[in-house]
Amino acid sequence: MSAQVLILYTGGTIGMVQTEQGLAPASGLQERIEMALGASINTLPSFEVLEISPLIDSANITPKHWTKLVSILNVHWQDYDGFVILHGTDTMAYTASALSFMLGACAKNIILTGSQIPLGMSRSDATSNLQAALSLATTHRITDVSLVFDGKLMRGNRIQKISSGRFEAFHTPNDDLLGELAIGLQLYPNRMIKSDDETATILLEKHIACFKTGAVGVITLHPGQPATIYQSLLDDDDCKAIVLLTYGAGNVPDQNPAFLSFLTEAMLRKKNIVNLTQCLHGGVSQGAYAAGSILSSMNVLSGRDMTLEAAFCKLHWLIATGENYYGILEKWNTNYCGEFTLQ
Repeated sequence: MSAQVLILYTGGTIGMVQTEQGLAPASGLQERIEMALGASINTLPSFEVLEISPLIDSANITPKHWTKLVSILNVHWQDYDGFVILHGTDTMAYTASALSFMLGACAKNIILTGSQIPLGMSRSDATSNLQAALSLATTHRITDVSLVFDGKLMRGNRIQKISSGRFEAFHTPNDDLLGELAIGLQLYPNRMIKSDDETATILLEKHIACFKTGAVGVITLHPGQPATIYQSLLDDDDCKAIVLLTYGAGNVPDQNPAFLSFLTEAMLRKKNIVNLTQCLHGGVSQGAYAAGSILSSMNVLSGRDMTLEAAFCKLHWLIATGENYYGILEKWNTNYCGEFTLQ
């Protein structure tokens, strides 16, 4: 092992450079990181940068990239003490959520980060985020796949991007921070998921989930919804599950015949539906109001206080690991990696 930490660069703002077409991912990041870190590099763990080929803007991330990332971790698992994944902020929450389900409680730290302004540009937040990620990569045990951003350590499957214009780009609306990096470092190990294995383990390739494109759909309810939206997902054979973003505490238009027909048809066609609130904070209390009580009778699953990204990725992961309609009904309420708050 020639370095302690492997930095996986997928693309994203942190490593972008200005081109004639605008900002775009660019290779040669190791040299740019070393230049940006300056003298502070001597206080951080040694690292190597592995650039994923091809580099991509995170808006183009698909579930296949999650499989690729874990496959790369599998190859290099024994060679490094910790891992930092540099990722674009747009779909950071999806990738962090997916990896948390794929990897569970980690025997080695896996920390994602990125930036709002590219490395080396004026006022960039890239250097501070990188320093924070590297400083946490090997020195402290962090069992969760996590994100460090703007001085906060957050559980990967509880994050949401809340700002496109502030350095405080991410928030965990229904979860406590795992750590805070200010003048001092404060970690909260009691908030991290528990691991029975204190030693590094090899990731087995046969256990790496291979996701199915188009397996999960999302419908956001709004007044006067076109019925064709429901039908399009019902008729799509690749779509096995649907996240339904409902109102308030999980309420739905229970007097809308087209919507009720959609719920019935989804149950008959064995497509799992998860009820998730559109509200940023709080969760679903399915049945608390009459307008939501019909859902349980239709096998609609409560998303509790999960983020959209976590619910979407959990469904994808369960499907990828071979669960069918009934298996998902049985296993949905298992809290695999702290993705929802236990009541």
